[in-house]
Parts: sequence; structure tokens; C-alpha cells
Amino acid sequence: MITDKVFLEIFNNRVQAIVEEMAHVVLRTGFTAFVKETGDFGTYLLSPAGETFGSPLDTGYNLSLGIPAAPTLQAVGDWQEGDIVICNDPYTTEGMVTHLPDIHLIKPYFHEGQIIAFGMCFVHSSDVGGKVPGSVSPTAYDIHMEGIRIAPVKLYEAGKVNEQVMRLLLDNSRIPDQNLGDLKALMAALNRGESRLQELIARYGAVQVEQGIADLLEYAELKGRAIVNEIPDGAYDFWDYLEDGPGGYPIRLRCRLTIAGEDIHLDFTGTDPQVRASFNIPTFNQQGHYMLVPALIRYFRTIDPSIPWNSGMIRMVSNHVPDASVLNPEPLAAVGARAATFIRVMDVITGALSKAQSHKLPAAGAGQACIVMMAMTDPITGKKKVGVIQPVCGGSGARPMKDGIDGMDFAVGHLRNIPAETAEAEMPILIERYSLRADSAGPGKYRGGSGIELKVRVLSPDTVMTARNMERMSFQPWGRLGGGVGQHGEAILNAGQTGERQLGRIDELLLQPGDSVTFLSQGGGGYGDPYLRSSTEVMNDVRSGLLSPGCAAEYYGVVVDEHGINEALSLQQREGHTENLEPFSYGEARERFEQLWTDEMQNSLGQALRSYPLALRDYLKRQTMGDIEQAVQAGESVTASGIPQRMEAVRSRIGLKIT
Repeated sequence: MITDKVFLEIFNNRVQAIVEEMAHVVLRTGFTAFVKETGDFGTYLLSPAGETFGSPLDTGYNLSLGIPAAPTLQAVGDWQEGDIVICNDPYTTEGMVTHLPDIHLIKPYFHEGQIIAFGMCFVHSSDVGGKVPGSVSPTAYDIHMEGIRIAPVKLYEAGKVNEQVMRLLLDNSRIPDQNLGDLKALMAALNRGESRLQELIARYGAVQVEQGIADLLEYAELKGRAIVNEIPDGAYDFWDYLEDGPGGYPIRLRCRLTIAGEDIHLDFTGTDPQVRASFNIPTFNQQGHYMLVPALIRYFRTIDPSIPWNSGMIRMVSNHVPDASVLNPEPLAAVGARAATFIRVMDVITGALSKAQSHKLPAAGAGQACIVMMAMTDPITGKKKVGVIQPVCGGSGARPMKDGIDGMDFAVGHLRNIPAETAEAEMPILIERYSLRADSAGPGKYRGGSGIELKVRVLSPDTVMTARNMERMSFQPWGRLGGGVGQHGEAILNAGQTGERQLGRIDELLLQPGDSVTFLSQGGGGYGDPYLRSSTEVMNDVRSGLLSPGCAAEYYGVVVDEHGINEALSLQQREGHTENLEPFSYGEARERFEQLWTDEMQNSLGQALRSYPLALRDYLKRQTMGDIEQAVQAGESVTASGIPQRMEAVRSRIGLKIT
């Protein structure tokens, strides 16, 4: 029961100030561009039980609510003053960490021999070893290919550094000096958080601070439950895809979102099995896991901006994630590119909520956070260099009352761009173009946000580029209530030059001086019938260069010539138009795929796969899908009920006996 609401408001603001100050320390003292420019780090305060009660909103990575820290805190057990625990392994932390580049530090905050709270922070390291520079490759098929794994271990014990642990991490990285600098930034943030919490205890006393932590979590829960209570009860199904999984087939993520009074249940039955690639998310089916709930907490915060940003907000969320699925893989599956998957989970939850609240949710955004990295030997200094060039996101989905945001998707709004001058100063490259992408936004009464165009030219020999998390290269960001789809992404080698070619998704690309790569990211989906958009707004987009005259006429029925809007031709083109109220528009590529692979067919395929050992499932999936597609092309009729028999026929061809 909340005891003092006046104190609670004061306490909430003080806690928020502490975590924001911790984040500011990391931002100003971090070494790698991905930390000091992009802001891929986090600083949090945890209750003794492991719930996040303080998390920054202005600086760093704010996907912190629902972090399952309790297993790690309990595993360490013998906490002492001055301890700092380091870890980056998803499997020994039971889903607290979700891929190896996220190096976490945890420090207990004591008062008179008792733990009052924990400080926790992480940086996304630009390299922790593994098969590619940057440590994240979509084609990695086990975690051993992704870098060094560190189970929770004390980096500092009672204030004394463990040099062996420190050397183990640094010796297994391509950028040891930069990693050491980032670690020192994290330690400075933890120490700052500790001193500020001690000041809070000195002002209010330990008992009131402990009560404040409990009340703050409870207050967020009460406000969250009030929002859920306003959503109509029911079960709402939605699914979406990652593209080009093993064998070239999409990876489906499916969720049934059930609202029952003040409670939400997320059932991911129907999601594809874990894959022999790095798109798996190790959630361990932890309830309200922070990789499953971001769309919910953003919805809550949008409806009620006063709700405290802490894990109490998702106490009413439960989930079922099938074992050995892409959202709950068995050890030791690869997980490096799990960001691509959690972004798609956000789209899936947003789609399900859209069915429950049809006029409150946006269309799909770009759906990717493509991190472009390069590694080379500097031709001037002779030193090895590894660094992030740019996070290439795209436009957000259009909203029920407003256009989408250009160049930034809601799903990854925490990622900041790296100034071209900084990238060029740190790496031997030239940024030739960095702009919004014309004609990329999904049309609608409210258009989607425009995507990004980035052109990078290489100046150093034998430069290796990686570009992880490239998605929606075929299946486009979906539109809502008559709105159109956003444009899919592209990557082009040497655009406009001899030898120009489409690259598709990039894993590891070797480049030479003079080579360029152009990234064209996705626009967000549109909302509402495009013909309801005012001709003035269409003309403004044409004048700004975001929309060509041809697309203005094709999508909006607005004819623009050298004099401006041709009112007569526009009226003629728009006349007699019937308003489009289609709930979702998915684009030709997805619709073509689902002509055969309906929900029923895919559910049957998934159920049949669970009858076989895990090691066979990924293989059987792609082989069975290929056989069925060939059968359909040959004129055969294939039904969902016949899939188990066809899968067994595939299995029997292997000649492997299953007992």
C-alpha cells in the first residue's frame, strides 16, 4: 500500500535524476563511438529482488523494464561492499543478458551492512571477439562463433580488481584499449549512483528509501493496470516475419495477446523453432521479459506519460514462449542478431494491440536497426581499427493523427546517429551522402516517416564491412486502415559505377579503395486512405524532395506540374474514389507468400516439427516447405492436415532412425 504520495513524487524525481546522471557519466567518458555518439548503453537501479526501479529516459538504452536480474543476483550470493560483478553470457544469466557484446557490470549498494539496492549498467561493446569484426554475424550458428562468454564473476572483490578476469576479456577483443575505456566509464557511473543513493539515505533514512522503492514499483503497476483495464477483453492474434532465415524461408513470430481485466498474457505459440542463425532471443520464458514487452510499455507511456518508468509497469504481463523456439532457444544457440528479432516482436505486439484498439496504434515502422561497422588496418598508422559507421534505421509508422517521423523508427528511438565528421575522423572513409530517402514513405492520410539514404566510400585496402540486422528487404512495413506499405530496404555496391550490383542483406563484405556501399532504408507504413490527404500536404512533400511528382499522382491522385498543383486534373483523378478501410496492408511479397503459407498451414508445420528432435527441426522445416512448394507448382493439392505425413517422408529420406 502506498503510504505517502507527496514523498513518492519527490522520490521518483530523485531516482530519475540519479539514473540520468549515471547515464551522462557514461556518455561523456565512454571511448567507443557506439557509446559516446550512438548511446547504446544503459544505467539502472535495481531493487534487492532484482526489479528495475530506476531507468533513464533521456540518455542511453531504455529497454530496461523486465530485465530478469534475480537469477544472477542470487547466483553470486556472497555480495560484499566494493564488489563489482561482470558478465555477458545469456545462458548463465538466464536471459538477463541477451547477446555477448552487451557487457554488464553490477554493484551492490550497502547501508550498515545491508543491501539497499543494486546499480547495474552495460555497454554494447564494438567487439568481443568472434568470427567477424563487431562480433555479430547473422550467419553464426552457435554462440561460440560470437565471441568470449563471461559467466557472472567478480571483476572487483571487496574493492580489489581481479586482473585475470580483466585480461581474459581484453585479450579476446580486437579493441582492448577501447573496451577498457568503456568499462572504466561504467565503473564511474556505478560509483556515482552509489554516492547519490547514499545522499538519498542520508536525507530520508534507509527505511523510507526502502519503502519508496517498493511504493514506486507498486504505483507504476497500479497505473499500468488501469490502462490495461480500458482495453477490451479478448484474444488478438498477429504475426510477422524476419526474412531469409536458413534456407531462404522467412522466420515467423506469432503472438496471441489476451486481455482479461487488468491482466495481459502473451502466448507465442506458432512462433518458428530456433534457427541455425543468430536471430534467437534467449528469454528463458522469463515473465515480462524486456525483449518481449517494449511495445506494451511504450503504449502505456503514450496513454499516460506520468507513469513511472520502472518494472512495476509490466507486473501484470505474463507470457508463454515455447521451448526451443526462436524466442526461447536451447543452449547454445547463436543470439548475436537478436535485435532484429525483438524489433519484429514489437511490430507483432503493436499489430495485436491494433486489433484491440484500432484507432490508437500506428502503422509499422521501418523495422530494422542496421548497424554498419568496418574493420581495417589504418594505412597511415598501421593500427587495427574497428568501429561503427552509422546505425541505419528508417521512418516510423504513421500515427492515427499525425505523419510518421522521418529517419527514425519508434522501435529504436534510443539510437542516435553518428555525425559524418566523427565517422570520417575515426575511420579512413568518406560519407558521400546521408539524407532522407525520397518516395520511401508509405502513403496515407498520414504518411509514414521517410527512410534514410547513406553512401559510404572506402579509402583503405582490405576493409571489412558488416551490416547486421538488415530487415524488411522484401516484406514491407505494413500500413493501417487503408494506408499503404513503406518501401523495402536496399543495399547497393558501387551505385552509379561500373560493376554496380544489389547486395541484399550484408553479412561480411570485403571492400577496396574506391568501393562504395549505398544503404536505402525503409519508410514507415501509412495510416488512412491516401486520397484523404490534403493536396497542400502532398505538395509540401513534393517541394521538400520527399515525394516525386509521379508518386504524388500515383499514390495520392494529386497532379503536380511546373506551376504547382493542377487542380483540374487532380479533381478528375480523385473523383469517384471509394475510401479504402482495409485494416492492414502487407504488400505484394508477403501476400504472395501467404497465398500458400496461410496461418493454418504454418501452424500445422510448427506442430509437426515439435515431434522431432531439436537438431532436425530447422532442416525439416526448410526441406518440407521446399517439397510442398514443388508439389503445388506441379499442380498437387496440399492441405494443412497432410503436412505431418510429408514431413515424415522427408525425415525418412535421411535414413536416420528416431527412437
